[in-house]
Amino acid sequence: MKLWLIGTYGIVSTTTAVGGKAIEREIVDKRGLVSELPQFEGINDFAKLTFEFGGHEIRDLDKSLYYAAKFHWEKNRHFDNDIMERVREDLEKIKAKKGTALNCGTGIEEFGKIESLEKDGLSLREIANRLEEDMRKFKDDETVVINLASTEPVVKINSKYHESIEGFEEMLDEDKKEYANASMLYAYAAIKNKIPYGNFTPSVGSSLPALKQLAIENGVPHAGNDGKTGETLVKTTLAPMFLYRNLEIIGWMSYNILGDFDGKVLSHKENKESKVISKDSVLEKILGYSPYSITEIEYFPSLIDNKTAFDFIHFKGFLGTKMKFYFVWDGIDAIVAAPIVIDIARFLLFAKKKGLCGVIKEMAFFFKSPMESNVINTHEQFQMLVNWFKNNL
Repeated sequence: MKLWLIGTYGIVSTTTAVGGKAIEREIVDKRGLVSELPQFEGINDFAKLTFEFGGHEIRDLDKSLYYAAKFHWEKNRHFDNDIMERVREDLEKIKAKKGTALNCGTGIEEFGKIESLEKDGLSLREIANRLEEDMRKFKDDETVVINLASTEPVVKINSKYHESIEGFEEMLDEDKKEYANASMLYAYAAIKNKIPYGNFTPSVGSSLPALKQLAIENGVPHAGNDGKTGETLVKTTLAPMFLYRNLEIIGWMSYNILGDFDGKVLSHKENKESKVISKDSVLEKILGYSPYSITEIEYFPSLIDNKTAFDFIHFKGFLGTKMKFYFVWDGIDAIVAAPIVIDIARFLLFAKKKGLCGVIKEMAFFFKSPMESNVINTHEQFQMLVNWFKNNL
């Protein structure tokens, strides 16, 4: 597979690359890959676990992916250093192309010096063309684009420019930068190139009606939004238990603390809003009603890539008795996310080779806010994914 990663030098991208090359070289096993479960036997015929990586980035463009991986490892020590050193030669060959950070909010200022196409004075059409050209030079029939960039502010949909691909093209030609942002431009470039696209972020990505239209016209499968890897994975797995036992959830408090660049970006209100909406919307979809809910995300520098969540659930049972349930999630974000990035890419490549296009809603299992699916229950999502795969195999 050839994976084009948006945010190439971030900790999730670099961990994905280290893990992918380590699997390919049989340095590590395949633990954590959903696609390697017995239910998905046969996927290797469509998406082999051999890898080439590329992507777009807005920092350290004179450095290699190995430099970026080493930078994150020095801060987090989140896997055995020997694994990275054994694939060092592969990683040193990978250098990102300059991307865009258009309208990504104040959060990206935390990255320090930003090198982006809009800072070079390029028009919106020129930015889109550059992204498209970079992907075109990299792509072949085994290529998937995955958005792993930082969370963007919530987008206000503009009916003129976002509802149809004709309007979207007009936005590019008229250089209406105020109506565009980075994630939609990356998604546009991928879909124009007929490359499957996955959005691991809560940013708008390919969810615009215009880009959904383009994906159908170009025969491109795509999926998103916002990879479900930690506290929300537990929430969407646990909440159905209360539903099955006819227990009423009165309130659910989720308090998330995290460090690293993700935490820095999400410490900015406009960037945080997208993430909170994504995490907070799952309960009503599962339960059919809206309990009192608090979702907080706070920056805690010393945690680095460790994400810790404290959840308190107040529920009512037999005879109206109120009871409580608590849990703590403590996970290393890149370690739980990286295998899912590979899974999403494999299933999208499978979809492409089976002639499927548009939103692959059966991949809802991997996302907090899955497109075109109201199935949020993890158990139902997994069975939906299994059935989809077997029916198309």
